Amino acid sequence: MPVLPPNFLASLHGIEGFDKKRFIQTHEQGNAVTSIRLNPLKPTPAIDDLPIENFVPWCEQGRYLSARPSFTLDPVFHGGAYYVQEASSMFLHHVLQTICKISDAPKRVLDLCGAPGGKSTLLASALPNSFVVANEVIKTRVGILAENITKWGCENVIVTNNDPKDFKKLPGYFDLMVIDAPCSGSGLFRKDPDAISEWSEANVQMCSHRQQRILADTIGSLKQHGYLVYSTCSYSREEDEDICDWIADTFQLSPVAIPIDSSWNIVETFSAKHTIPAYRFYPDKVKGEGFFIACFQQENPVDEFYGYHNTLKDTSRQKRETISPFLNNPSQFTLNDQKELIIATPKKWEEEFANLSHILHPRKSGIAIGTIKGKDFIPHHELALSSLLSSEIAMVILSKEDALRYLKRQVFSVDIDKKGWAVCSYQHIHLGWIKVLPNRVNNYYPTDWRILKD
Repeated sequence: MPVLPPNFLASLHGIEGFDKKRFIQTHEQGNAVTSIRLNPLKPTPAIDDLPIENFVPWCEQGRYLSARPSFTLDPVFHGGAYYVQEASSMFLHHVLQTICKISDAPKRVLDLCGAPGGKSTLLASALPNSFVVANEVIKTRVGILAENITKWGCENVIVTNNDPKDFKKLPGYFDLMVIDAPCSGSGLFRKDPDAISEWSEANVQMCSHRQQRILADTIGSLKQHGYLVYSTCSYSREEDEDICDWIADTFQLSPVAIPIDSSWNIVETFSAKHTIPAYRFYPDKVKGEGFFIACFQQENPVDEFYGYHNTLKDTSRQKRETISPFLNNPSQFTLNDQKELIIATPKKWEEEFANLSHILHPRKSGIAIGTIKGKDFIPHHELALSSLLSSEIAMVILSKEDALRYLKRQVFSVDIDKKGWAVCSYQHIHLGWIKVLPNRVNNYYPTDWRILKD
C-alpha cells in the first residue's frame, strides 16, 4: 500500500470523525470490503453459492461477502441477480426510505452521473413506481451503464448521455435528483491504491469548481418540494461540507437531516457556515469505504416543465400479434418501432419516454423486444433479462459449466425437444437466447458481452 501523502492527511485535520492513527492503520492493512446488492426483481436462491457473511445494515438488499469470488465466472452475476456495489454508497437506500414515503413517492428521478450503474439500479429497485433517468456525461462510460441497466431488467429507466447543462431544458421536472459528483476520489484509496498518486490539492480545488458548475447547470431541473441528494467519495472538506454551504448560499435549498443508528458508526457532520447536516463514512469506523452524502429540499417556487405531450406510435397490429406471445402482460406496454428494433415502454410512462427522447440523447429507452425480418421474429437480449418475458417461453436449464460455455459463446449440450427460440437459465436466472434448429443450436448471447476469461 503506497504511503498516504502528508499534505492529504494534513488537509483532514480537524474534520469531524477523522482519527489520523486509525485511518492510517486501516489503509496500511489494505483489507478492502466486498459487498453486493441483491436484485429484488430476480430470485434470491441464485446467490446461494456466494460467501455471504451478513447484511449491510442501512440497505435491506445489501450483503457483505467474507471473500471476493470471481464475479466474472459467476453466471448469475451476468444475469443481473446482484450488483457488486460499495457498501457505504448503499446508504442512498436509507436516505430514500427517509424522504420518500409510499404516498408521495417521487414521480421523476434523475441520477445525473450514473455510470457504472450502482445508484441507478438502486433507485430503480427502491422506487419501482418512479420514472428514472440514468444519465452519464462521459460518452465512453454510458455503454456500461446501459449494459448494467439491461442486466438489472427494470422497465422504468431511460439511459441518457447528456451534459449537465442540457437539463436546463427540463425546468422543475424532477422530484428527486441524485448527484454523485465527480471528485478527487480519496474515499477509495484503500480499494484503489493507484489513485493515491493522482491526489493533489490542486485536483481537489478543480473538482470543487466542477461540482459547483454541475450543480449550477442542473439545479433548475428540481421542482418545488423536490429533493437533491449530493454525494462524493472524497474526504476533502472543499468537496463536501463547503459545497453544502455553497448550495445553501447559491440556491437557498433547505437541508434535510437523515436519522442514523449509532451502531452504524456513521459520522454526522455539520458544515461550518450553515451547520448543514451531512454524513461521513470512514473505513476505520464502518465496514465500507470513504463516502460523503447530504440531502436538501427545494422549497422555493420554480419554473416547471409542462411537456410537449408527445406520444409513442404503436407498432402495427400484425407485429403486435407476432410479439405478444413472448410478453408478460403485453397490454400494459406500448410497442414502438425504433428503426428495425421494436421497443416496449410502460404505458403509464409513455409520455415521459416520448418527451425525453426528443429533449435528451437516449442510449437506452424502454426494453428492446426484438426485430421482425420477413416472417421471422428475432428476440432481443434485453427481453430475456427483463420482467416482460412470458413464462410460457421454452427454457433450457443449464449446469454451471454449460452456463459458462454459453456466456463464452462456446459449444455446449442442450436437452430440449422443442425447436425454435428458448431462454437459457441457471439457478432460476435467465441468461439469454438460443435458437434450437434440427441439426444445431445457435447461441444468441451478445458477442460484445461474452466472457473472455478462462
